[in-house]
Amino acid sequence: MSLSRLVLVGTIVTLAMIVTPGARAAAPDAVSAAAHVDHLLKKEVSGAAKSAIRGGRVDDATFLRRLTLDFVGHNPMAEEAVLFALDSDSGKRVKEVDRLLADKRFGENWGRYWRDVIFYRRTEDRALLGAESCTNYLADEFNKNTPWDKIATAIITATGDVTENGATGLILAQAGQPEETAAEVSRIFLGIQIQCAQCHDHPTDRWKREQFHQLTAFFPRIAVQRDFMAQPPVFRVAANDRQMFRMPPNGMDRRIGTPEHYMPDKDNPSARGTLVQPVFFATGQSLKIGANDADRRGTLAEWIATKDNTWFAKAFVNRIWAELVGEGFFEPIDDLGPDRQCSAPETMNYLATSFYDSGYDVKWLYRTIAATEAYQQASRTRRNPDEVPFQHNVNQRLRADALYTNIQNVLGISDGQLGFGRPQGGPRGQFRTPRFQFAQTFGYDPSTHRDEVVGSIPQALLMMNWPTIAQGINARRGNLAKMLAEIKSDEDLSVELYLRTLSREPTAKEIQICQSYVQEVGDRGEAFEDIQWSLLNSAEFLHRR
Repeated sequence: MSLSRLVLVGTIVTLAMIVTPGARAAAPDAVSAAAHVDHLLKKEVSGAAKSAIRGGRVDDATFLRRLTLDFVGHNPMAEEAVLFALDSDSGKRVKEVDRLLADKRFGENWGRYWRDVIFYRRTEDRALLGAESCTNYLADEFNKNTPWDKIATAIITATGDVTENGATGLILAQAGQPEETAAEVSRIFLGIQIQCAQCHDHPTDRWKREQFHQLTAFFPRIAVQRDFMAQPPVFRVAANDRQMFRMPPNGMDRRIGTPEHYMPDKDNPSARGTLVQPVFFATGQSLKIGANDADRRGTLAEWIATKDNTWFAKAFVNRIWAELVGEGFFEPIDDLGPDRQCSAPETMNYLATSFYDSGYDVKWLYRTIAATEAYQQASRTRRNPDEVPFQHNVNQRLRADALYTNIQNVLGISDGQLGFGRPQGGPRGQFRTPRFQFAQTFGYDPSTHRDEVVGSIPQALLMMNWPTIAQGINARRGNLAKMLAEIKSDEDLSVELYLRTLSREPTAKEIQICQSYVQEVGDRGEAFEDIQWSLLNSAEFLHRR
């Protein structure tokens, strides 16, 4: 199908949604939707529908590494890179997208991403006891392609043992505090930072202090409770709807919950404050005071995901688009709202409406974005604020999990060989796993503005001096020793190392540099140790292009 016909299909779908606003139209297929996205984006950011996106289409090797990192969280294997390069099928990129979406590692990778979104802004480290179960829950849901509204509802309404029900993660991360829970629900699921209105009217948005506390009034009856009799300790998210619901003693309210929420009196902080009715600020819908917990949180989840509230779809679309393309329609990616500037509002609205019409089909959105020119264009460093947006993809530093997995795959080593101590059982065992401890150095908040995600001295020192890497590239044992024995040609070994580490073949100049270095050192094993070390510490390995 020609590009013009694809654009026509997308336009017809858009018009159908306009003339039948009460109906939930079927979302267009991913390829036609992607073509329409590119059409709209070029028109909006360049001023003419026929203007080209300046980045240019990336080669197959770069596309495969980018896609594999984005979807399953690690480089493609050397064999996969070779087979993809040799495949002459013009539709191989679409097929690769479908293959990776069906891979169980897709859910694992994005489960870890959303775990970081939820737990990075935790109120206390004790919350990490639920991080593993949260990761596993999200991984299962993404692999089953559970609709995003169903996942959001489960998280907003969750109760139970935090190590058994991973959906409790968000409430656990905020220690059951109603104000913090309400703020994170708004930030994560709506992209609206209403927490800025907790103590005063929002300084840069239209949200009022009363609206923040009306949102908080959906969460007063929840609490994170510890079972002191259990060993190891067990924490549960519980809801208190007892008929004789009395105000708990000072300091006990977050172990029990409170029947209603009171907006503090700024002039008299010791007073109880003003009783607040649950009202959803985005739509104005409200519940009566006295509603039970299930009605409060269940109804709020329903209102959040309704078509009348477009911020739910926009928040997810904006975040995933930014993760894949490198720049959001709104930035920061979790700061949307009617008073915020969108760089391509028509494109954003089209994607958000289509995402809703798909039934909040998560994989549909990934499939659509990956098929766009915007995703498949070459990467450059981040643009300056005065430059035209979306003219290229953006180089991005790897998240800790992806970097950790890549090191494992390149060196052919397991968790127990990574030098941080062996994994241990029980809820606290996750704090001692190599992956968790590696993330203490390389982890970052996924919601952080891209400009702020940079390397650090501790990261550089770890990569340069980590004994595990030194052992993994040892020419007398492990993968490198095996390759040295099996591959006698220096050129062929250079190609193999590049494929394993960077998922591409070296250029002629890079091969020449490697061969010259081997001759200069005079010891083949020592030279290739240095070459592999250099590749592991290269900016190309540490980044996704």
